[in-house]
Amino acid sequence: MSYTLIAWDGKGEPTRAAVEERFSAEGLRPSSWSNGPGDRYGEHSHTYHKVLYCVDGSITFHVEGHAIELHPGDRLDLTPGTPHSAVVGSDGVTCLEASR
Repeated sequence: MSYTLIAWDGKGEPTRAAVEERFSAEGLRPSSWSNGPGDRYGEHSHTYHKVLYCVDGSITFHVEGHAIELHPGDRLDLTPGTPHSAVVGSDGVTCLEASR
């Protein structure tokens, strides 16, 4: 499988600071991005391993015929070259992501 979904483990609240700590523990430096309700990303891929956490709102990624809905604290890893698209939820979204 070219993606991995990891739900928040319930250890503390999935705040931005908590997510940043998890990135730091892996030696990763994330960047932040946000989008408004209903915004869409057409299908694309990356040349790097993408590590993404939802920190506010929601977003649904479409990968390999699966709809993967992320909420605060949920993590999605995509291997290089994995085609994916996304639709932002009704409250918008803020995510942190880094490349491996």
